[in-house]
Amino acid sequence: LSANPFNPIAPSELILRENGAIYHLNLLPEHIPSKIIVVGDPNRVAMVSNRFESIEVKVSGREFHTHVGSFNGERLAVLSTGIGVDNIDIVLNELDALVNIDFSTRTIKHQKKSLEIIRLGTSGSLQKDLPVDAFLLSEFALGLDGLMNFYARDLNTMEKKLARDFEHQIDYPEILPKPYFVQGDPTLFRLFKGDAEQGITATASGFYGPQGRMLRLKTNFKNQNEHLARFRSEDHRITNFEMETSALYGLSQLLG
Repeated sequence: LSANPFNPIAPSELILRENGAIYHLNLLPEHIPSKIIVVGDPNRVAMVSNRFESIEVKVSGREFHTHVGSFNGERLAVLSTGIGVDNIDIVLNELDALVNIDFSTRTIKHQKKSLEIIRLGTSGSLQKDLPVDAFLLSEFALGLDGLMNFYARDLNTMEKKLARDFEHQIDYPEILPKPYFVQGDPTLFRLFKGDAEQGITATASGFYGPQGRMLRLKTNFKNQNEHLARFRSEDHRITNFEMETSALYGLSQLLG
């Protein structure tokens, strides 16, 4: 799925700043711990890091703000992604580059490092039995954004079943990006299972039309949210809407 690891990656592909930091995140490889909390809003970074016992690094680049510190004696980072799958495409690829590419030789490292990433975010409910301020755990993501269709990936058995059931149940307009399903990390999911509601999170490419909202413009997917709310596959249902999870799950799965 990647280029030849022995060939140097071109400057147009791996873009670094003059100080050697990765371009958008403005981070150096030594900044990155193995456990990272990602939030959308840059203002939430300080809300999380205020609970750290100490903060060693504060770095900003555009909407990407990062604090690295210690919590219960363990090194952690909290990073803001901003809004949307386009930003997640930047964040996940650049985090992976920071730990799995040698910036001095521009080659892929033989020994790969895996990061543990948890997203804390807000979303809109699609189910009437899920109250405002409920905690929800995303077991799968439904990508309505099209991002992961740019990457070569093999679906697992449940992702294939969800995609088939969605195609059979939902009259999805052909003009829209092809929808896809992606599973979150099962090990992380088991850590939190039982502490929150669980379901499928639909990831949209925008806040208004892509989530069925209409101000002055009409949408192509009539009664979109009602259709999504009725979807069922065994005991799985689409519970909520937001703008990042499909990309987080999809890219994390591919990058290991």
